[in-house]
Amino acid sequence: MKIQNPVLPGFNADPSMIRVGDTYYIANSTFEWFPGVRLHESKDMVHWNLLPSPLSTTTLLDMKGNPASGGIWAPDLTYADGKFWLIYTDVKITDGPFKDMTNYLTTATDIHGPWTDPIKVNGVGFDASMFHDENGRKYLVQQTWDHREYKHPFNGITLTEFDLDTMHLKPETARNIYNGDDVKLVEGPHLYQINGYYYLFAAEGGTVFTHQEIVARSKTLDELSFEGEPDGPFITNMDTPDFYLQKQGHGALTSTPGGEWYYASLVARPWNHVNESSHDPRGWSTLGRETSIQKVEWDDAGWPRVVGGHGGQVEVEAPKDAILTDAPKDHSQHDDFSQSTLDLNWNTLRQPFTPKLGTVGNGSLKLVGQQSLSSTFDVSFVARRWQAFNFDAETEVSFDPFSYQQMAGLANFYNDKHYSWIFITNDDKKGRVIEVAQNDNNTYTSYLKDNAIPVPADAKSVWFRVQARKESYTYQYSFDGKTWETVPVTLDAAILSDDYVLQTSGGFFTGAFVGLVAVDYAGYEQVATFDHFDYQELPD
Repeated sequence: MKIQNPVLPGFNADPSMIRVGDTYYIANSTFEWFPGVRLHESKDMVHWNLLPSPLSTTTLLDMKGNPASGGIWAPDLTYADGKFWLIYTDVKITDGPFKDMTNYLTTATDIHGPWTDPIKVNGVGFDASMFHDENGRKYLVQQTWDHREYKHPFNGITLTEFDLDTMHLKPETARNIYNGDDVKLVEGPHLYQINGYYYLFAAEGGTVFTHQEIVARSKTLDELSFEGEPDGPFITNMDTPDFYLQKQGHGALTSTPGGEWYYASLVARPWNHVNESSHDPRGWSTLGRETSIQKVEWDDAGWPRVVGGHGGQVEVEAPKDAILTDAPKDHSQHDDFSQSTLDLNWNTLRQPFTPKLGTVGNGSLKLVGQQSLSSTFDVSFVARRWQAFNFDAETEVSFDPFSYQQMAGLANFYNDKHYSWIFITNDDKKGRVIEVAQNDNNTYTSYLKDNAIPVPADAKSVWFRVQARKESYTYQYSFDGKTWETVPVTLDAAILSDDYVLQTSGGFFTGAFVGLVAVDYAGYEQVATFDHFDYQELPD
């Protein structure tokens, strides 16, 4: 049996993988998307099933107003003392000299919850993780942020002891245990105790094509006592530009019951336009940063090595003691909105799905028109990840706008500055019309303008569809759900990629989403009703 990478396709970044008994769990970053922290479980590392997210209330996570790619960065999941420990960071600023953030701790005896009210831990730096020492002590391990312009902003890895009696840190114990190497940008630390050594796994090089994971070790937890792995890095694709997998690094190590070792890390699969070099630009990662798993062996000197070399492998031998399980062959989804709660694949921006945004059940999703897709506050947008390069997504919407400030339809979205949509709106002369528009780094373009497509007066609803084909995508519409017309606008999918957004913004950490939206920035809360949603993946 083979692990096929990426094991978690689509935006599933910064994996924290653990094993409890015979079950493996992975927690991933979710940034500004709600609910916070994406969880999967598996018995074999091959088939992964989605679990409810732990941060499902505003008590645990309040992200209203957070910038794009703020919010939940690199959660850390561990298991000790009969319970799950989840450390997570809520980042409030992504650009500029400061990274204002708060690290929180919540615990649960069951992975499905309930999770305890959060304990504020600190704000020293992001990518915090919990280390449970064999001697009973516990420590917070974290990247350390330095705002001073005459210093490097990534100021090493800080270790601080956690007091179990008070459930707070002991700041007087804080010390820098590792500064990284000349690649800089050391972050994403995880600490392990193996065969008499403390092993520190950490990412470097930024979460781009120069990304890598390094390993250092020490016999103690003393200040600056960790020494780096010789002949490193542990994993990187910086020098494998033609390999299918790129950007690997920032992850977590785990062992199987039989003593095998595996490492989960983020990964990307960039593509190039036909007229581009595959090396410059390196490519466009519309599916965001995904999750890969590589097998690890230990050399004679006790250092971990990725099987197959530090570039990793697409196909990896699964654990010999894996318990074969089942999971969907792809991530296609059909939702007739018959349930009173949203499917686990759905996400909302910064806030939970409440009656303020809409309601679901009895065969429809009703969204209350709020602010535009460019807002970081009140947005009625229900979306799911792109998890394949090629797919069709379709919906049927009923909407009766009386103003051009009211819009509802089908959107493809990276962040508040990069998205496109097809929607029903109101034209002063034509009444209800269909328009297609794109926001490209806050340059908004309406493609149809005076040629916007009139909606027949007797049409109770309109069907919308997007056809994504790796490099580009197009929108279609229908008035009966059978006969489709293609809007003559072909959009460049690269605009919805990490790498494109990186050119102008520090917030480039998520991936493309497709979903349903209702806007009424006039403030009259006009409601749009969606009959169904269908997302069907196609072969690459």
